[in-house]
Amino acid sequence: MPVFWFALLFVNTVQWLNVLLIFIIIHVLMYPASNAYNSYMDKDTDSIGGIAQPLLPTKQLFYVSVFMDVLAVIGAFWLNVSVGYCVLVYIIFSRLYSYRSIRLKKYPVLGFITVVLNQGGLIFFTVYKVASLQPAVSVPLIGIVIAILLIGGFYPITQVYQHAADKADGVTTLSMLLGVRGTFLFCMVMYVLAFLGMWYYFTSIGAIHTFITIQLFFVPVLVYFFYWMHLVWKDVNDANFKQTMRMNWIAATFTNMAFIFVLIQQHIG
Repeated sequence: MPVFWFALLFVNTVQWLNVLLIFIIIHVLMYPASNAYNSYMDKDTDSIGGIAQPLLPTKQLFYVSVFMDVLAVIGAFWLNVSVGYCVLVYIIFSRLYSYRSIRLKKYPVLGFITVVLNQGGLIFFTVYKVASLQPAVSVPLIGIVIAILLIGGFYPITQVYQHAADKADGVTTLSMLLGVRGTFLFCMVMYVLAFLGMWYYFTSIGAIHTFITIQLFFVPVLVYFFYWMHLVWKDVNDANFKQTMRMNWIAATFTNMAFIFVLIQQHIG
């Protein structure tokens, strides 16, 4: 969702009805269907995705995920043909990421690239295209790069407590490759690059105040990140489900708030 709001910051004249429709397609249909399909393929019994003790997935979950995907694709093509293809591509790679016979997620680098390009770059492109009704060539490359970096800084940290479960499932995530401490350092570098990208963009358009405003919202995220990092450096067992979910909620909440606040300032204030 932060990438969704972030993309709107680059649009001068927002088509709000289109934004509402694509929000529903992405967040009510496409994302939940992707999570449902991933859960069905993984058959997780350990904590995952904010749920400490997930129920065993059933065949009905698979059917529901497919039905939601179909609705998402139909809705996207009805909204805009190019957006329809974007949603279709996202769903295809989401399935390839989890599907047992291919399972891109078991490859640390390829799995990471799949996630950041789709959840970062492709979502930014899709939202910008729908909200602005501009041709594809007008989508700002700097925005796509920053969105990729934001997801790149967020995604590996969500895997930091799952190393044992992933190993048992034959999956090697980027977080496993980096190690627990390496994951924290990698995510820190990704966020630094994302902030540098934001600084470059907002200063180039004479909106340094917008960059500063966003950074103020990120203060609680950074405080908790470094606090958790301090705990992990003393005891690696603190890289657990509880701390990860707390980090996820803090990061998601304040990042969304930052971009929504700036969006309101741009179009209402």
